[in-house]
Amino acid sequence: MKSIFISPYRFYLVFFAVSITFCSLGGRLVYLQVFRSNDFSEFADGARKNVFKIKARRGDIVDRKGNLLATTRSVVNVGLDPHSVIAEDLSKVGTLAELLKIEPRVIYEAVEKKVRVTNEPNKSVSKVRWVKLKEEVDEDTYQKIKSLNFKGIYGNYKHSRLYPGNSLASHILGYVNKEGVATMGAERFADYYLKGQDGWKESEKDGRRREMPQYRTVEVLPRDGLNVELTIDWMIQNMVEKELVRIVEDYNPISASVIVSEVATGSILALANAPDFDPNYFNKSELETQRNRALSDVYEPGSTFKIVAVAGCMNEGLVDEKDIIDCSVGVMQKGSKRYRLPGDHNPLGKISVSKVVQKSSNRGAAQLGIMLGSKRLYEYCRSFGFGQKTGFGIGGERRGTLHHPKNWDGLTITRLPMGHAVSTTPMQVHAAMSVIANDGILMKPKFINRIFDRNGKTVTPFYPTPVRKVMGHGVAKTLTNMLVSVVSNEGTARKARIEGFDVAGKTGTTQKIIDGKYSRNHHVGSFVGFFPAEKPKIVITVVVDEAKMKNGLLGYGGTVAAPAFQNIAKQIIGYLGIEPKKEGRKIAVNFKQESSAY
Repeated sequence: MKSIFISPYRFYLVFFAVSITFCSLGGRLVYLQVFRSNDFSEFADGARKNVFKIKARRGDIVDRKGNLLATTRSVVNVGLDPHSVIAEDLSKVGTLAELLKIEPRVIYEAVEKKVRVTNEPNKSVSKVRWVKLKEEVDEDTYQKIKSLNFKGIYGNYKHSRLYPGNSLASHILGYVNKEGVATMGAERFADYYLKGQDGWKESEKDGRRREMPQYRTVEVLPRDGLNVELTIDWMIQNMVEKELVRIVEDYNPISASVIVSEVATGSILALANAPDFDPNYFNKSELETQRNRALSDVYEPGSTFKIVAVAGCMNEGLVDEKDIIDCSVGVMQKGSKRYRLPGDHNPLGKISVSKVVQKSSNRGAAQLGIMLGSKRLYEYCRSFGFGQKTGFGIGGERRGTLHHPKNWDGLTITRLPMGHAVSTTPMQVHAAMSVIANDGILMKPKFINRIFDRNGKTVTPFYPTPVRKVMGHGVAKTLTNMLVSVVSNEGTARKARIEGFDVAGKTGTTQKIIDGKYSRNHHVGSFVGFFPAEKPKIVITVVVDEAKMKNGLLGYGGTVAAPAFQNIAKQIIGYLGIEPKKEGRKIAVNFKQESSAY
């Protein structure tokens, strides 16, 4: 046999080439299996394992009697896989479109969307496996869709927020947006309790990415959210919103707000603004309509603010209700200072302090403010809650404007007592009047009664919270009697009277500042009052911004706000069964009959 000659150079070249190749492969294997083993193990687990998030059900919101204001329902987002649709099922498109309440062309267009091309520098093409057809389809409709056996059509379950009352109490409730984020109102304030805790499960999936339950390793069940009971009363809230509709129809104002609360607890029974919005369709409403004007809009309160100077002087023992104030003078001397007093609408002459309140005298209020002095006047304003937030807690609340005496000019001491040189929110004015109704004690406004679980057990109660004592009990009673005279034939709030009941209250009409000056044509009319005066139960505040009156008349508080107070109060009397004075018992029964439809 003839041997084959192999040169040493060629032999070693082949030997080293083979050796280097195997060493490189071996080194690569060592690198992958030793140094990168954790990374590739995680990649393999990710391709094989699947983690599903199980969303917790958000808790319900109810009114104080258990009526549902907000709840969570299970809905389905329906879509299709264009690659799974077969030609035989296209005959069912019409029926499917009818169930989904969409045009058939939407389904045909979705079937054609089989690929997706990215617009990156290196264009890539990928298959489309999901095209959304309709969001938030109810479960009954989805079951009908499944019965069509339309291949490629499937749905993803999700939770959706529902507000059964539509726009009812929208500014109190707020809403949850499409991303599941609570954005305002009680939804946001109580989000910690309502949202619950999501669960999850971990299992393996097959080559078609379907779960294999037999390999499920971890499963943590969700904990559904707790429920919230508000202080709001559905019936009273409905009464208020119907009255706001009437105000808008009659006067076409820029806006209007109404607040109703219990005297003893500070519980808000109704709060509404016009314009409002439907939280079920929050994305279709203007952001301006979503603003809670009762907390966020500020205005000069006008004559409703006069209770501060009167209460302060009486509480300090400087005057009583029978003392005489000379409202005919235009200047008041105190010490070395002379103060120029504001004018009244009509000459009043020398009148008692009680008449100052009844006739809403600007000069009388200014003189009481001067008697009190800048420091004490400012302290009483703060004590009533002005210049600071009420602590309502719902968000969007403003503190208004109340300047410190060191920043006052020469006119402030005479203008502040009549409700000028200060800005307030409707809620602040409401809380201040509640002080008089509640024997001189300021209460923190409350809109949540309790947090409770699915069994109705209270988890977290919310108790009434007194803030401070503003005036003595006797002063509050005396001032109440003075405010009753305002709602009389001789007072400025005749249209707020309720036959059979003593109503205490105060009107307010303030000129708005337009282009740096007080305007004669732009007014905010308001009325705030409580009843029954002898044993107060309910406080109501009505604020109407720029009512458009016929024949060029002005939108005084006694004209636009007082009648709204009366309409709401009559219905509440019948609904709650509030007893009148003995001589008015028969009238109250009639009110109750008239309100039976509410």
